[in-house]
Parts: sequence; structure tokens; C-alpha cells
Amino acid sequence: MPGAGRQAKRTATGENKRYTPREFSMKRKYWILLIVFLGIIVLDQSTKLIIQQTLPLHNKVEIISGFFNLIHVRNAGGAFGIFGGEKGPVGSVLFVVASLIAVGILVILFLRVKEHEKTLAFSLALLLSGAVGNLIDRVCYGEVVDFLDFHVSSIHWPAFNIADSAISIGIGLMALELLIKERKKPGKSH
Repeated sequence: MPGAGRQAKRTATGENKRYTPREFSMKRKYWILLIVFLGIIVLDQSTKLIIQQTLPLHNKVEIISGFFNLIHVRNAGGAFGIFGGEKGPVGSVLFVVASLIAVGILVILFLRVKEHEKTLAFSLALLLSGAVGNLIDRVCYGEVVDFLDFHVSSIHWPAFNIADSAISIGIGLMALELLIKERKKPGKSH
């Protein structure tokens, strides 16, 4: 039967154009972005909400003695507390603007990813999800909610959250992908 397995769409001139299922379906990289983005945002925002509702600010719950705590802290600065001294409207606006610029750059980079570059698409999806997760906090609270506190005895890594983790994993995967591509270039001897 002609046209079987095709979806019809009416064009602006009124004629029907037929699309194959492959033409009609969304590209894989956009599925990666959609799934990763929704998953990270839901996990990030729900865990932050649970911490805010159950753990008073600046309190902690020891999970693994001498290694891991859940803690409720706020970060007015950048990743892992850098530039954390600037509180108030100037600092908040500065970080919101910087976050919006970063999100815009990540979207442009993502749009340029080729269909076969799955690791790069996944990495950028993680970075974008993390940036938006923390941007939501900056817009809603003027600072970011952090709650994961890893430490060895009294030496603490700066507190972080799921969005920060997505950003870190995205950067790590991207770096690994670049190293692998560099090693595969012709003329490289190892």
C-alpha cells in the first residue's frame, strides 16, 4: 500500500506531505538531552526541596562517620563556593547573568553536536542540566542549596548538590572524550 508507515502533514499551501517514521522522529541527541535534562532537574530540585523541608539551615546529619554528611548550606558564590563572599542583589544578579550566558553557550554547542557524537551530546546535556538546576536556585533564592558533604576526618570537600555533580561528570566525560579523540588521530605514536 503506498504511503504505509508514513505520517501525513498538511503544508502551508494545503497539500499533504508524507514523512517516513525516521524523518518524523526526533534526532537521538535531542532524546539524550530531554531524558538527561528532565532526570537531572527533577532529581536536583526534589533533593534540594527535601533538604530544605527536613534539615534546618547549617545543620547536618552524619551518614557515614568521618566520611559523609547531609548538610543544609547555601552558596551565594560559584561552583564549590568560589567567589562566595558577594551576597546581596549585585552578587545574585552577576551569577544569574553568568549562568544565563553559560546556558546560552551550552545550547549553541549542543546544537552543533553531530548525530554520531553521543558522548559529547551526553556531556553537554549533563552540563546544561546542572547549569539550569543551579540557575533555578539562583533565581528563586538568590543562592544555591548545597547538601552533600564529603570529608576525611576534619578535612571537608566543599558541599555540593546533584546539579554540581552533573556539571563535574559532564566535564569529566568531555575531557575523556577529547583525550580519546586525540589518541586516535593519525600520526600519533604511543
